[in-house]
Amino acid sequence: MNDLIVARPDGLYCPPGDFYIDPWRPVDRAIITHAHADHARTGSRHYMAARSAEQVLRTRLGDIALEAMDYGERVVHNGVTISLHPAGHVLGSAQVRLEYRGEVWVASGDYKTQPDPTCLPFEPVPCATFISESTFGLPIYRWQEPAAVFADIAAWWRGNADLGHASILYCYAFGKAQRILAGVRDAAALDTGPLVCHGAVEVLNEAYRRTGVALPPTQRVDEVEPTQLRRALVLAPPSAAGTPWLRRFGDFSDAFASGWMLLRGARRRRALDRGFVLSDHADWPGLQAAIVATGAQRVIITHGQIAVMVRWLRQQGLESSAFDTEYDEDAAEAGA
Repeated sequence: MNDLIVARPDGLYCPPGDFYIDPWRPVDRAIITHAHADHARTGSRHYMAARSAEQVLRTRLGDIALEAMDYGERVVHNGVTISLHPAGHVLGSAQVRLEYRGEVWVASGDYKTQPDPTCLPFEPVPCATFISESTFGLPIYRWQEPAAVFADIAAWWRGNADLGHASILYCYAFGKAQRILAGVRDAAALDTGPLVCHGAVEVLNEAYRRTGVALPPTQRVDEVEPTQLRRALVLAPPSAAGTPWLRRFGDFSDAFASGWMLLRGARRRRALDRGFVLSDHADWPGLQAAIVATGAQRVIITHGQIAVMVRWLRQQGLESSAFDTEYDEDAAEAGA
């Protein structure tokens, strides 16, 4: 039997179904695993995604023809049975399960195995072939428990507020920012000062709330008294660094939340006061555990630390190779 998913110039293609998964150029039919810019792009005629991704996708892509599916719901297209399953990466992230003539493939998109109150957890889906990312596919990448990271962020925020300095925390506008908001709420830090969000973050907070995700109250910078800005935790995309937008905060301390902050050189290059290691991707043990849990005998890697992950998989007795893709979240959104 021919492969159920192949790499084409426009993206990952299912020949019998005649559709693409996360295409990087406009196509007729696209199944979207999640709404980060390197996986969800404009211009396709018809989109399919998880129902919980709808508000974020429409916020980012505009008025698209979107078929929203519940997790676990099955539809048949050209004889291929399609279902979506939680990936644990961000709100609405999904693994795509395809079944055709008794063979099952799963394309995972991006995923993480740590808990996140803003999205459903990763669900292992049994399959013969599993298509996986490997963004942090090196043994050095091992994440702390999220609660410990959020406690560190809360302590940094309190210390800055006591000095009358705003706390500027750079992070993804989609996914990471909302996870941090939920995390500092759970770390009981909300009495420190206001939560202020850059406009690029706030518009996505609103999409989360419309989807039913509970987030603590947030404000835009022009809604906060200037004296209160000195006690604020400010969530902003990395693109805000060094811009005039920061002048209104006066003295501030800045930090970045990303898995890349595990590397000391990454923080030094950005000239930051702090780095918080927090990723929405699986770490090395998480990747290993997720792959093993699928029971797949064949694993295809799409991006990240491809050579290392393929070598490890082959050492486990699995068939492994890679697809050449244009997924690059670090370039698309400046952090992970």
